[in-house]
Amino acid sequence: MRNLLYVLAVIIVIAWAIGFIGYSVGGIIHVLLVIALITILLGIIQSKNKK
Repeated sequence: MRNLLYVLAVIIVIAWAIGFIGYSVGGIIHVLLVIALITILLGIIQSKNKK
């Protein structure tokens, strides 16, 4: 499950970077970045709880 969260976060960050560089989509790009950061933080917190 943790690997899936990291893959999802990487995909969202890449989509954010493409949108930020290439297109002007507005606030949706920043929402994607926030979701990616939350996903990464949840993965880190869950991995620390399992140890």
